[in-house]
Amino acid sequence: MDYSLLIFIQIIIGLFFSILFLQSGLDKVLNYRDNKSYIDSVFEKTFLKSFSPLLFIGILLLETAAGILCSTGSIYYLLTQESIMLVIGLQLSVISLVCLFLGQRIAKDYAGAAGLVPYLILGVFGIYLFGQAG
Repeated sequence: MDYSLLIFIQIIIGLFFSILFLQSGLDKVLNYRDNKSYIDSVFEKTFLKSFSPLLFIGILLLETAAGILCSTGSIYYLLTQESIMLVIGLQLSVISLVCLFLGQRIAKDYAGAAGLVPYLILGVFGIYLFGQAG
């Protein structure tokens, strides 16, 4: 594969996840009450009910960190060819998706969980591309 094409694909995947998680994190901050109420209702009938406030803050921080690292990492990688920040951002993205997937499965939102699978595949593929480049 042409090295410049590989870099382009890696950066596009990073930018995709930066948009995904920065928007999601920002939405959770700007619409905190509505989002927290939604999370509380999702876990209302599960063993995670009492942990839902902590889970909400945790996923907010994880998503926001993933988005920030993917966005700054994409730009930094484009300018310097140093990929560590972007790789960590992609790894946090995948961890965020696995956490969301687990929560949706526990809440029995099987359709929502299934909807995360393409994102997870893309994130793992992005990480894989960095392994192949080095």
